[in-house]
Amino acid sequence: MKRSFSFFLTFCFSASLVVGAEAPAPRPNILYLYVDDMGWGSLGPNAQWDRKENGLPYVRTPNLDELASRGVNFTRAYGCTVCSPARSSQQTGFHQGHTFADRNDPDNAKKAMRADDVLMGDVLSKAGYATGYWGKWGYGGSKDMKNPTIDNVQTLPTSHGYEHVLTELHHVRAHTFFQPTLWSAPAKPGAIGGLELVPNSIAKYAGKSEFPKEPALQEHSDYPEVAYCDDAYCFAALEFVRAQAKKYGKSGRPFFGLLAVQVPHAPFGEIEELPEWDKAYKGVADFASLKDQTKQWAAMVTRIDGHFGNILKALKDPNGDGDFSDSVVDNTLVVFQSDNGGPGGPCNIELNANGGLRGNKGSIYEGGIRVPTLMSWPKKMVGNAALKPSTSSDRVIDVSDLLPTFCELAGVAVPVGLDGVSLAPVLTGEGERRTREFLIHEAGNSASIIRGKDKLIRSGKKGDLVLYDLEADPIESDDLAKANPKLVAELKGLLLGERVTEPRGFANTYHRWTGGNGAMTSDPDNWSDYVYSNAGIEYKKDTGAPQLSWSALIENSEESPNSAKADQDLEFLGLEIRGGKGTQELILGKGVGLTARNELRLSENAVLTVNGGTVTSLRWVDVKPGARVRGFGEIDATLYNEGKVDLASSLAAGGAQLLVMKDYTESDSAVLAMSVTKSETTKMMITGKATLCGTLEIELAEQARLEIGASWSILSAGEVLGRFANDTVKGSDGTQISIHYSETEVILRVESLGAMNRVTSVGSN
Repeated sequence: MKRSFSFFLTFCFSASLVVGAEAPAPRPNILYLYVDDMGWGSLGPNAQWDRKENGLPYVRTPNLDELASRGVNFTRAYGCTVCSPARSSQQTGFHQGHTFADRNDPDNAKKAMRADDVLMGDVLSKAGYATGYWGKWGYGGSKDMKNPTIDNVQTLPTSHGYEHVLTELHHVRAHTFFQPTLWSAPAKPGAIGGLELVPNSIAKYAGKSEFPKEPALQEHSDYPEVAYCDDAYCFAALEFVRAQAKKYGKSGRPFFGLLAVQVPHAPFGEIEELPEWDKAYKGVADFASLKDQTKQWAAMVTRIDGHFGNILKALKDPNGDGDFSDSVVDNTLVVFQSDNGGPGGPCNIELNANGGLRGNKGSIYEGGIRVPTLMSWPKKMVGNAALKPSTSSDRVIDVSDLLPTFCELAGVAVPVGLDGVSLAPVLTGEGERRTREFLIHEAGNSASIIRGKDKLIRSGKKGDLVLYDLEADPIESDDLAKANPKLVAELKGLLLGERVTEPRGFANTYHRWTGGNGAMTSDPDNWSDYVYSNAGIEYKKDTGAPQLSWSALIENSEESPNSAKADQDLEFLGLEIRGGKGTQELILGKGVGLTARNELRLSENAVLTVNGGTVTSLRWVDVKPGARVRGFGEIDATLYNEGKVDLASSLAAGGAQLLVMKDYTESDSAVLAMSVTKSETTKMMITGKATLCGTLEIELAEQARLEIGASWSILSAGEVLGRFANDTVKGSDGTQISIHYSETEVILRVESLGAMNRVTSVGSN
């Protein structure tokens, strides 16, 4: 009988990545401030500053304004349309077409995050970070107000690496700010899932902290016995940040805290139960004229801004003693973001909370999915020409980008095949961000694809299509579909390929190779099944041969070499091949195609033999150090080489060329190996850019009998950037070959000859 395998963290960490390994530089702390239903225009630089300058009513957010002044405002940042998928995409790095929670489903509380999903808490805890989560989680518990229960242990934050937790597990229970109890960790021994119910009271969490907007908390004897839950969340987060910031200076252990408040989600009126709830707007002439809901909404936003201010001050002065020598603010990445767009109603009409964008929360239009986003990291942003403090960036980013970003900053491998793409090169100003061609979002029967300035929306049962130019028409008023049929067809094909029309509950699944040496990949018995179930309910089962929704691993844990043979075309969402002490090879049959839609990753001791076949990815093939691609054929993807691309054996196998249909990029550890005879040479042809900095190796065929002055083009590209680390290659018999460059080619020239008797290899000098 076949077995199912747990993939918990399998994809994240190669054997070379161990907790406690020294990093080349101190890793940043990460503080992620996440609000609920705060529209794009609610942020000062997006709309509120203009309202202030024009004498119009505006929402007060002095602490977020200060964060914007020392950080970057991403004006084209995207979340999701509603709460559950936003949190699922945030935590997993997958968009709604691939994540299990693709909409607000009543069962999300029970299922949503699977044991096999690798979340932010998983990767950062494993990387050695202290981790905390406070606020609305939305999964794993029942909605009963008096006696909630834990219904799915595998989906809890404590099951995914979060150590310090104060949370609400059910999104419906979070539709009040006065839940009588919240879930907390660390918990008492024996607590189910590591969480215990505690009273929703700020007395436990406030400590000596000052209440936002003085006077101090203890002076408010009329404060409700059951806390306004966001007060409890924020005080718990504040104490964590203070404690961890103090430790960071001594031990160097970084921290990750995610504060996911319920503000400013409805119900709005409950804030009036708090003492001095509208103090920030007392005496403001235009405030009294606003509708009640607008006043409540504005007070909620300003109140949470005050909490954010306390926490941000703790980064600068953890002890609160006025001595900033223990400050951690410079090496802390602070991210502020909303989960989706804001609601309609008075706050949007009277305060322009969605910034004039079309649509609201729940809509596939920009008002539903474009979200306010700030990022600040003084140590890296000062001097970073691309992201100077107090600037705005129109770079397109998505909530799914945060997980891979945090992985890269923490120095750990990104899970294979995610939809998100790391922003670390953007934030640090070091290296180049990998290209993500498009973004995907869903809203019930509607879905959209955004590629650059173009946005295609497919809606309704008939799949009606509209096209907008977001650069010229940010409010989505001018449908360009009829005038651009080719573009519409292209974008539609990409959109449907991202599984946006699948029934609710569809998601990627995780599979492992179980076949023996030389087994065929088309045989379902050579792959593990995937079953996702909870409490006797089977939500998803996936068996058979590889499919385009699979996240898969082919791994050899033995000392002897192992191979898998692809006898038929293969498709995956993401595929990793990884060796142990022995190599793990995937051999494509002659002419066989291999597709890894999001990513093909070759990790240490992995070998891919192409054999005249085609390797396809919408993104990239990643050859890690110690891995190798060999043979001839076609790679329809960007090829990143940190290991070895070996064409030296191609001539003997009957081929001479490797065609790369996009870009080819080397690291300084990369090796490109070619073969040369008197009459022919292997060659790499690259449609896009070739960025070179590795080592070129040349293998001379036996008795090649070369001539002085003979030359060959071994690489052609749309543009050649950089150079190989070696200027010449030399044979063991003394044959000297020089390397020359043009704008589009790399050319070899024979400078002097050796004995040329049974010369088998030429290495770098």
